[in-house]
Amino acid sequence: MYRLKLIGIDNTNQYEELIKVFMPHRNYEIMSSNDDFSELRNSEGDYDTFVFDGDKNKLKREIYESLRIRTGKSPKWGILTGIRPVKLAGELYKKLGSLEAVINLLENEYLLHPSKSRLTAEILEYQLNTAGKPESGGMSVYIGIPFCPTRCLYCSFTSNQVKKPEIDRYLKALFKEIEYCGRRACESGLKLESLYIGGGTPTTLDEEQLQSLLNKINNCFNIRELREFTVEAGRPDTITSEKLEIMKRSGVDRISINPQTMKQETLDLIGRRHTVQETETAFSMAADAGMECVNADLIAGLPQESFEDFKASLDRIIQLQPDNITLHTLAVKRASRLKEMDEEFNYKDEELREQMLVNASEALGRAGYRPYYLYRQKHTSGNTENIGYCRDDKVSIYNIRIMEEAQSILAMGAGGISKVFFPDENRLERVPNVSNYEIYIDRIDEMTERKEKNFWR
Repeated sequence: MYRLKLIGIDNTNQYEELIKVFMPHRNYEIMSSNDDFSELRNSEGDYDTFVFDGDKNKLKREIYESLRIRTGKSPKWGILTGIRPVKLAGELYKKLGSLEAVINLLENEYLLHPSKSRLTAEILEYQLNTAGKPESGGMSVYIGIPFCPTRCLYCSFTSNQVKKPEIDRYLKALFKEIEYCGRRACESGLKLESLYIGGGTPTTLDEEQLQSLLNKINNCFNIRELREFTVEAGRPDTITSEKLEIMKRSGVDRISINPQTMKQETLDLIGRRHTVQETETAFSMAADAGMECVNADLIAGLPQESFEDFKASLDRIIQLQPDNITLHTLAVKRASRLKEMDEEFNYKDEELREQMLVNASEALGRAGYRPYYLYRQKHTSGNTENIGYCRDDKVSIYNIRIMEEAQSILAMGAGGISKVFFPDENRLERVPNVSNYEIYIDRIDEMTERKEKNFWR
């Protein structure tokens, strides 16, 4: 049992997030100055005491060093527990004016391993050279379709399995929000840079529903000025030639086909009711439809998968030649079924996850791909990261913007979270929609009122 007392600290949350990188909750006890020392679950044994002197990073470094000695672990992301390392690097770059200075600070102040500090700086430089900085007065648009054919074992997103009449009912409410947002966007003079339809799985919609949605978007927004229009096709079993033709005619230039793995036994285990063959067929149909950019998602660390399993999946995806390949490390969230099945899944086989990603980076480099965006998640297996790779400079503008948080995001649909960017203060304000699609339908007028009061101001 690791026990520590923080002197001069009222809120221990950010320090506890660092401790969780090293060990599960049942292995430590923590208290702050406001707690009664006798209230710890087990008062026997030694305690580490840390005194806060106003420097949060210094205190985190002290905790990191104590945990490193006690556990033998040296997490390569150092004391960083946030999900946006590249955003941090960008802010440091503005102050320091040198990528090498950024790297040095990441390693000395935040204790990043050189492999992570240099990866972060490399991605920042590539983003600046390809996507550039967001224009003043610009924004991106997100539209959520909260439906999937099935719910994956690890999923914690807004995802529902419903029949066609329920989807029609949802679309009726969504169209009302799209009409409102399209009108207000036009009145505001804000320029749209990218538009992303996510979920869930947007291609859960049938051909008629998908055409209606894209018609509504085209009628309400000026998509001709977009740098990028993405539909997250997601499940290969929801993709048809007709849907791809509809998307292509409607201005969509980027889709994401997400097999997650090319091992059929794993697909069956995690609840994705499609086959490896359907994934390959979906890629073939996308090529025939002339899609300009296709992304493929893979997950490292899926249950019961070995290093060889993940490598074989990556090798097969590379052969299919998508323009983007996004490598996720499995993150087991509280709301997922996998979390219920195995409370400490994140702490198992940690070295294996790192080996998978290192090997993948080398293989993708040989195949002509390079990393273009990166983010991290809490509860990630092995404390690693998610990285998007691209070839021929086909970066995803939306992915970069959502991570750098330097642009307003207008979000529609159940679970959508709009974000208003205030450049003078370098901060965002969130304007959320409700997550439950049925409540969203019933309260659609309230969703537009929230935006009127909190987004357009």
